[in-house]
Amino acid sequence: MALQDGTGGSAKRVLVAGATGYIGRAVVRELLARGYDTVALVRRLVADPGVQSCLAGAELRTADVCDTASLRKGLRGEHFDVVISCIASRSGAPEDARRVDRDANLNLLEKARGCEAHFILLSAICVQKPRLAFQQAKLDFEKLLIDSGLRYSIVRPTAFFKSLAGQVERVKRGKAFMMFGDGELTACKPISEPDLARFIVNCIEDPVLQNVVAPIGGPGPALTPRQQGEMLFELVGRPPRFRKLPPGFLLRVAGLLDVVGRFSRAARERAEFARIGHYYATESMLLWDQDSGRYDADATAEYGEETLRDFYQRVLREGLAGQELGEHAVFDRRDGSG
Repeated sequence: MALQDGTGGSAKRVLVAGATGYIGRAVVRELLARGYDTVALVRRLVADPGVQSCLAGAELRTADVCDTASLRKGLRGEHFDVVISCIASRSGAPEDARRVDRDANLNLLEKARGCEAHFILLSAICVQKPRLAFQQAKLDFEKLLIDSGLRYSIVRPTAFFKSLAGQVERVKRGKAFMMFGDGELTACKPISEPDLARFIVNCIEDPVLQNVVAPIGGPGPALTPRQQGEMLFELVGRPPRFRKLPPGFLLRVAGLLDVVGRFSRAARERAEFARIGHYYATESMLLWDQDSGRYDADATAEYGEETLRDFYQRVLREGLAGQELGEHAVFDRRDGSG
């Protein structure tokens, strides 16, 4: 199911929280391209020339969204027609998830209430089947937003291209593509950051995308990890090599870390990260059909133009600058194992 672009820009004043993040930067660029009066909310001024370039043309406001006093001071009582939240917890650990995915968004919602602003939330499609702390925190805020009485748009994207970039360097070096099980356990319709940014900005003017929860993927078809690996090997001109990992080992790791976690917060957080890894190893990022009890690729809405093949071709030419996963890397690109 493919969706088309909405209408273009206007003189509306838009606040973007999480403006230095992977999707936030793309949203700021898209808003500016369409002529919106754009304010980028950042925790601190960034020296990175790439980030500065992405935000050039937007007004900058510095504030900590987790701190109500800081937010109030940073925004100085300004009026906004639209508030777009692209914030997300970095680790997914329970305390971090509550603090960011729920409470920081609640601080932004209070600001939006004061302006009677349209609130656009970047959420995630994985909240359909919540088993993890960050998913529950996102769902908690989604409900608060829906019940707020404000106009809202909740965007639940499938996998980002960034999340599928972690093994490009391995394959380029002739290493095996690592996958869980036979590589057919899951599938997704990944979406590029520019396409997702366009979809988010469309929510401002398109009534069809307002007061709704909108799951969204990129151009199909849905791809399994095995198909992603085969595509990469084809593009680098090598025969496919795969290394299979049992997804259950992540739950065993989580169990061991839970024992240590009785005495160590760091261990508790690593245990949650292992559970997150297991979730993504076993659950598809597609629309979940509750009635049939299965993921439905055909019913997962598609939007945009850039395919994963296009993305892989680009990073093979230009490198992975800007696609770093940091704490979210499951397969370390520097991993030397075969």
